[in-house]
Amino acid sequence: MTSAVLLRRLLPHRRARTLPSPAAPGELVAEAVGLRVALGGRAVLDGVGIGVRAGEVLALVGPNGAGKSTLLAALAADLAPSAGEVRIGGRPAGDWSAGELALRRAVLPQAAALTFPFPVAEVVRMGRAPWAGTEREDEDEDEAAVAAAMAATEVEAFAGRPFSALSGGERARVALARVLAQRTGLLLLDEPTAALDLRHQELVLRVCRERAAAGDAVVVVLHDLGLAAAHADRVAVLHGGRIEAAGPPSEVFDAHVLSRVYRQPVEVFPHPRTGVPLVVPVRPGPHRRPASPPLPERDNSPSLTGP
Repeated sequence: MTSAVLLRRLLPHRRARTLPSPAAPGELVAEAVGLRVALGGRAVLDGVGIGVRAGEVLALVGPNGAGKSTLLAALAADLAPSAGEVRIGGRPAGDWSAGELALRRAVLPQAAALTFPFPVAEVVRMGRAPWAGTEREDEDEDEAAVAAAMAATEVEAFAGRPFSALSGGERARVALARVLAQRTGLLLLDEPTAALDLRHQELVLRVCRERAAAGDAVVVVLHDLGLAAAHADRVAVLHGGRIEAAGPPSEVFDAHVLSRVYRQPVEVFPHPRTGVPLVVPVRPGPHRRPASPPLPERDNSPSLTGP
């Protein structure tokens, strides 16, 4: 029994849900206005405003504790703001039911954990659960979405293995496949490359670009500024709970701004072939062993004095 069928049997009397319509290119899919989030008595976000548009990849970058994951959770309507508003699909996020939100945005948290040893294919199929019981429920489409998501993330080879038996990087890719299978117009991904090797980091960001090219809005939290510069249409640099700068990477990745925000001197220069900004920490020169002082020249002239 698939997870979608199981969900329908468990929740047979759910109220009708308003189904989403595709967003036009450039249309505002989600936005935060005057957002303030306080956790533990501390303002983690304060006065943040940002919009997410269909057809773009927006990268959230910044040092640890800057508020990136908090902003992502607020945009997902998983975290209620202390002040300000989050809008999804043109309406306040609180106006949507949980089921309606699940049709409009898919969220990838930093850590993916499952108590039961579900097979990988079934974990990915869980992404189809929000569509169960709607007029767009279709078993063939479910299977196609699952197959496409597993192929995009290269997890077909271990479809039958228990999720709990996977490595950290494999789990991260399966979790992303679940999000892709959900097929929503807004993807919110929290550090999707953190556990991945070089090849799969590039794969994940290529998938983000492909989803944006297909019309989705993608928000991704990244620590790697090189990945953000190469793949994001826009970057928001967070610092101290505020957005320090936002715009195309070529405009935002400024050596002075990044050095101040990260408290680490950096250099920024264009890639010699692509022109994409490269951010490199300023490091001291290579450590060389100091040269030994020259030995005094030996005097081989005949001695003028006797022994």
